[in-house]
Amino acid sequence: MAIAHKTVISFGLVAIPISMYTATQDNDIHFNQLHKDDNSRIKYKKTCSHCGEEITSKELIKGYEYDKDHYVVVTDEDLEKIKTEKEKSIQIMHFAQLNQISPIYYDKTYQATPEAGGDKAFELLRAALMSEQKIAIGKTVMGTKETLLAIIPREDGILISTMYYENEIKDLTKSYNKPDLTEAELTMANALINSMVTPFNPAEYKDEYQVKLRELLETKIAGKDIVAAKSEAPSNVINLMDALKASIEQNKVKETPTPKAKRKRTPKGA
Repeated sequence: MAIAHKTVISFGLVAIPISMYTATQDNDIHFNQLHKDDNSRIKYKKTCSHCGEEITSKELIKGYEYDKDHYVVVTDEDLEKIKTEKEKSIQIMHFAQLNQISPIYYDKTYQATPEAGGDKAFELLRAALMSEQKIAIGKTVMGTKETLLAIIPREDGILISTMYYENEIKDLTKSYNKPDLTEAELTMANALINSMVTPFNPAEYKDEYQVKLRELLETKIAGKDIVAAKSEAPSNVINLMDALKASIEQNKVKETPTPKAKRKRTPKGA
């Protein structure tokens, strides 16, 4: 697995060299854009606005437009020169409770592993965070941006999640008129929730639509017709309380164990 980022976690006078690996991957099926008339693939070419020539990625450099059609060129060496040692490492600023942070602030997650010589300090940080049930909040420069980070301990290691700054989060202005709830409705809803409580096991969840999509592609490749999926029968329950009761009863049926067949005893001496 390729290393996404190499850095150092710093807190107090402790420095922990680490490597960061992407913890997620894209499993989506991707489609290409084709010309409707002949099914040929559409290509996007990068051309110079001045001479009109097609440009390869090796010929590209970074430029900042400070005035209309006027650019200043910035190289990777320029960007590295303005970084201090502090900005090249992850500086832990403070510690916090995981449940104090809204999920809306999390962006991309990485798995962190210690580099040579950092094993003991890495494990000490992980174990201390686990025992205190805390996460660390830090920041570092990644690319051209100072990135906010959450360092999250796990039983088997440490995860580092990039975070959005407050000014990057849109105001959640959409609201709704909260209707009054009866005690009976809330009690029934709580009962339904409790009837569906099970430990979270990520292995149980699959992208079922991707399976259908792959079957569709195989069917199309084989030149066969696509059969429309059968629609599920609509529920006749329209009352909220009736819907809650029916849902609870449905879960009870699912949880009822199937009776095991009784084993016949073999007579002694048979």
